[in-house]
Amino acid sequence: MKMLTAIIKPFKLDDVRDALSEIGISGITATEVKGFGRQKGHTELYRGAEYTIDFLPKVKLEIAISADQVDAVISAISSSAKSDDEGKIGDGKIFVSNLEEVVRIRTGETGSVAL
Repeated sequence: MKMLTAIIKPFKLDDVRDALSEIGISGITATEVKGFGRQKGHTELYRGAEYTIDFLPKVKLEIAISADQVDAVISAISSSAKSDDEGKIGDGKIFVSNLEEVVRIRTGETGSVAL
């Protein structure tokens, strides 16, 4: 089992959710987060004053999947979260880590059956 964590632009959430649904992924957890990387934030003008915005809004997706689904999920997220054909700084990242155990609270099922 694997835990896939993806950081994407907020307006790409619906596209990513649709792409994951098409390959049979039915459950994701989405959290609104803020962060920065190479994008480094930007400056905005508000009522004549200039403000530096260091942390940009992002969406963090967490998806628990079986090991054989990793490549398909990465491909679906990558293609649907990319800005255009070439991509842009700030499109996001995907992290894959091992998931030792899963327990479905309602039934007590464990392992891949609980996914």
